[in-house]
Amino acid sequence: MSHAGMIIGLPGLEIERVVRIQGIEVWAKPSIRPPCKHCQGAGLRIKATYQRTIKHTRQGNQILTLHLRVPKYHCQGCRRYFRHSFVGIRPRYRASEAYRLEVFEAHDGGVTQRKLSLTHRISPATVERWYQHHIGQKRSEGDRRYCPRVLGIDEHFFTRKSGYATTFADLRNHKVFDVKLGRSEPSLRRYLRGLQGREQVQVVVMDLSETYRSIARRYFPNATIVADRFHVVRLINQHFLKVWQQHDPEGRKNRGLISLMRRHKWRLGDEQHANLMRYLADYPVLQALYLAKQRLVRFVLLKTLTRKKAEARLPAFVALVEQLEASPLHALARTLRSWLQPIVAMWRFTKSNGITEGFHNKMEMISRRAYGFRNFENYRLRVLAHCGWDGVINRVR
Repeated sequence: MSHAGMIIGLPGLEIERVVRIQGIEVWAKPSIRPPCKHCQGAGLRIKATYQRTIKHTRQGNQILTLHLRVPKYHCQGCRRYFRHSFVGIRPRYRASEAYRLEVFEAHDGGVTQRKLSLTHRISPATVERWYQHHIGQKRSEGDRRYCPRVLGIDEHFFTRKSGYATTFADLRNHKVFDVKLGRSEPSLRRYLRGLQGREQVQVVVMDLSETYRSIARRYFPNATIVADRFHVVRLINQHFLKVWQQHDPEGRKNRGLISLMRRHKWRLGDEQHANLMRYLADYPVLQALYLAKQRLVRFVLLKTLTRKKAEARLPAFVALVEQLEASPLHALARTLRSWLQPIVAMWRFTKSNGITEGFHNKMEMISRRAYGFRNFENYRLRVLAHCGWDGVINRVR
């Protein structure tokens, strides 16, 4: 590459003159004559020349504009015509690929269309068109991905008109695999049937949703269903607080007591634990349920156990669930029994849907920055651009 090409970033150019007025105006022409692109012959003559004006890049606060003298060649061998092509500049485009990529990365990083239209001297519609072009390229590459081995499934709210959407997360690589509108089996059926490599999914992590469990059993037949630890603990606390409301409605309104009841027993100070036991002494049934809840939470928080250790813990856990079936927490016990296998599977894995919930927070920020989305496909492309495709496309097998 020539010295001029190294400065501009485009090979094969010969700089004729440079003028600085409001921006940087560079006049250039090809430095070499290429072979015929049809027959690779060397016998070429210049039939005519025309000029192309290309926005190339920004140096400081000034836009570098290229004025290229483009020859039209006539091959003496095959008698065909063609125009000179430049690396990094597409035919009939008014901006180089470097300039378009610069605008895309700036807009992807949060710079508004209005700001880019002022700094890069293009319209907001052009910013959106270039952004959609680069996203479309990523989408065409990303559509060939295989399902991740460790998959997280969860729902999040999209709009009041369209309802909820389902997030499929790659928990091993901390990426969003895809986002699809709907959360029922009929709305996701066509998409799930077309997934490549769904037979190779090993683990599916989800909350205690019967819909998602039936989807996992049908479309990921070789996967182990693992319950999400956060949702199980939250379910236990919700049922306990509901029973507390029935025994002492006034105490249930005390914010200090609510904080103590929700915490794990081993995270309470000596004084806090003494105050809580003093309150529960007046409600023997509630005190017994509180102690059972603490034992239950300890079981739920187990993880990275070997198969042998998990089998040793299972009888005590089942016995505790059976005791709760004869208590006011019988509804909780029925739910835990129906989800017994996914909950026990939690003991052997560390992954949870906390990764997916974190992506949901990021999706909400994307939607806020855009002042909401009406078109779900535009929303999906933005989410995958920010949370999913970077570093994942090259893993296509």
